[in-house]
Amino acid sequence: QVQLAESGGGSVQAGGSLRLSCVASGYAYTHNCMGWFRQAQGKEREGVASIDSDGSTSYADSVKGRFTISRDNAKNTLYLQMSNLRSEDTAMYYCAAVIVRGTCASAFMNPGDFLYWGQGTQVTVSS
Repeated sequence: QVQLAESGGGSVQAGGSLRLSCVASGYAYTHNCMGWFRQAQGKEREGVASIDSDGSTSYADSVKGRFTISRDNAKNTLYLQMSNLRSEDTAMYYCAAVIVRGTCASAFMNPGDFLYWGQGTQVTVSS
């Protein structure tokens, strides 16, 4: 059974930092694309970043230079380091794994391309 468990969300002031984690189990973690998505209240889910099995990364323009996606294969864990947070970053953040179509570089723009999802962790940024 595939499980993705996010943690690390919380409340922070604008300009602050948070690191999200996503522990994966139940599938060949190291051989698959993983991504982070977010969904603000009343808005559609949007892609934040993705990372392929070879470590190559892709980012949404809105987070480039502020967020860093990484993975620790020994720990089966995906990370999202978020810095210089803004109020518009407030959302529920989800990790996703295993794409069923397309490439990892494009998959973070298409939530439907991912097969497995975590339950999410809330990030709230106050100005």
